[in-house]
Amino acid sequence: MSGTAGVTEKWPVLGRHERAAGWLQMWCDLGRAPRTIDAYARGLAEYLVVCEREGVDLLVAGRAHIAFYVRELTERPSRRGGNVVSIDSGSGLANATIQQRLVPVRLFYDFLMEEGLRESNPVGRGRYTPGRRLGGHQRGLVPRLTKLPWIPSEQQWLGILKAAREESVRNRVMLALAYDSALRREELCSLRTDDLDPAYRTLRARAGNPSLPPTTWATLSWSTGCGRRSPTAGEPAL
Repeated sequence: MSGTAGVTEKWPVLGRHERAAGWLQMWCDLGRAPRTIDAYARGLAEYLVVCEREGVDLLVAGRAHIAFYVRELTERPSRRGGNVVSIDSGSGLANATIQQRLVPVRLFYDFLMEEGLRESNPVGRGRYTPGRRLGGHQRGLVPRLTKLPWIPSEQQWLGILKAAREESVRNRVMLALAYDSALRREELCSLRTDDLDPAYRTLRARAGNPSLPPTTWATLSWSTGCGRRSPTAGEPAL
């Protein structure tokens, strides 16, 4: 099983479970992308580590064991530790990351069912039954959450501006451009000097997302558009 040699070296727990290694080898033989194999291996390896630590047999694990694994994911601290400061930071992995971790576990149990080693999949998945009341939709083990954008309050926004006053001119200009033009991070960092036209207070942004138009023009506010020169008496400074 040369196709899984790299992942078993990276996650030794996979080498201790013959069926897990065989399942990954099957995906390698089917021509899945290396990054896909790596993501499957990581998700399954984390689950196997929990099973070994708790003394759970893969062939008899039930929904309660999967729920215990999910709870550990929600309480797991970030691998980057306390160096990451986020406005809405909290303990545990994000909902989308937990969904990603459960995919290989669910597929692995599908494989065990097809091999006749299990009768059911403890992870399960959402189902839709036509004709039933309210559409007959049954949610999966972990509901998918759509994260709403964070909107700062008046006090929080004033705190951001207060912190920005202590930054360099470069950082203050980047904040002003991002705010005026609603630029994404990649679009902001890829700006060039010829993308700015102070005479007409316009900015040319190159889309970082291939699905967006290649070039977008935005109109800057007065303070941002004229902020490249020293303000005269009575004019606000950038």
